[in-house]
Amino acid sequence: MNEYTVNLYSLGGESQSQLRRPMTESPNILLVCSDHWPGRLLGCAGHPIIQTPTLDRLAQNGVRFPNAYSECPVCIPARRTLMTGTTCRRHGDRVFGTNLEMPSGIPTLAQTFRDAGYQACAVGKLHVYPQRDRIGFDDVILCEEGRVQFGPVDDYELFLGDHGYAGKQFSHGMCNNDYLARPWHLPEETHVTNWLTEQMCRTIIRRDPKRPAFWYLSYSHPHPPLAPLRDYLEMYRDVAWERPESGHWARDPSTWPYALQARRSRDLPMNDAQVNYARAAFYALCTHIDHQLRVVLGTLRENGLADNTIILFTSDHGDMLGKHGQWAKRLFYEESANVPLILSGAGNDERVGGNRLDTRLAGWQDIMPTLLDLAGVPIPETVEGNSLVSEKRRDTLYGEVGEDATATRMIRTDRYKLIYYPVGNRIQLFDLDDDPGELHNLSSSSDHASVREELEKKLIGELYGGDESWVSEDCLVGLPAQDFSLSIDHSFSGQRGTHWPAPGEAPLWIP
Repeated sequence: MNEYTVNLYSLGGESQSQLRRPMTESPNILLVCSDHWPGRLLGCAGHPIIQTPTLDRLAQNGVRFPNAYSECPVCIPARRTLMTGTTCRRHGDRVFGTNLEMPSGIPTLAQTFRDAGYQACAVGKLHVYPQRDRIGFDDVILCEEGRVQFGPVDDYELFLGDHGYAGKQFSHGMCNNDYLARPWHLPEETHVTNWLTEQMCRTIIRRDPKRPAFWYLSYSHPHPPLAPLRDYLEMYRDVAWERPESGHWARDPSTWPYALQARRSRDLPMNDAQVNYARAAFYALCTHIDHQLRVVLGTLRENGLADNTIILFTSDHGDMLGKHGQWAKRLFYEESANVPLILSGAGNDERVGGNRLDTRLAGWQDIMPTLLDLAGVPIPETVEGNSLVSEKRRDTLYGEVGEDATATRMIRTDRYKLIYYPVGNRIQLFDLDDDPGELHNLSSSSDHASVREELEKKLIGELYGGDESWVSEDCLVGLPAQDFSLSIDHSFSGQRGTHWPAPGEAPLWIP
């Protein structure tokens, strides 16, 4: 091991200092993942309202990929892609397999780094089964948003219990699957974003100094429940909100594809004030994460690690936030499927560079090979994605989610996007150069007939696992149309209750 002189940058504008310290030649890796964060919800992406100064600075220090997508924009399948570098076809989930174990025979990102001599530690949400499966990490400090039906009490709930708030995580009454909002109900230091940040900082401080590290920091917000700290909610109090935009094709809900009508039925009716408050709360959760990331970066800096740490920030999917009358994810409109992807290299790594925008089509399958490539670690043969610091580019990106009547598929090229709903054989076509808001469906446009035909052929070439029944004589025929009828949900899906007594001691725990 040699001794190096390391220049430490400062996010606060202080003059650079120098520290002589021993370090390995291999860079450290910090992979930061949020949940539900749309790719355009960044100051550096030109958003007029959101405050994300830390992420904007990271983008300035490195490269941002504005055309990055979650190939299956829902938590579990997306995270399987992230941790294996494979698509749904290979890792086996495009639905939301809550009891599905990680695929055997496919090395995970964490295990690949460990096999190369890295220490690998995760803090936050893994969303795997069983919940305590470490999927190759040396250690996992777990926060799983209160999924008590799977048995283990996670480390965040243990923390709350240790500090006198046992079972109080969800006593604010907000739901994991809807958009009612209110301020956080416990002391600021107990908020999950603060706790995750503190745990990651301690993990960095407690590292083995003789080995490089792969750190995975997985924030659970801005995923609902929408219960931000009051001070962050206050930052967005005086915003002059406009109504969420809707495409011309979306103005009459009775004409929507069946999948959209079914999704809309699960949303609580919200007036304009509630919609605006929900957006303010969502933005507040984002800015809170952005500010807490500064604490993590400061910890890297003060431990002499800043210049030798690769940082990647992303999200498993976005959130519609009322666009086209829709909320949450599982859709291939930009707000749901397009995700932030910001990469900051170690030191002066010219493969990453600085203040760059890379417009190539990128997917979550590309994150694993990118990080391994930058670290000089061999990429497993099972990986299907491309390193984003290589010259490889794809012409199309395929996306898929669901296998029932709400299934939807996507083909994205540099300019166009085709979204397919098999029920009723519904096709939407958008020109993202001329219409980035996806306001005009061009599927019936004679001027775009050849584009539609080309993308349909590409989509057909991707279908598998029963989807082939949607095709006849090389043409999409889909499934019969269905009339939507509203069903009653007695389960209050996603609503959490009191988590005390702990699961093993409670008289009954219902999935």
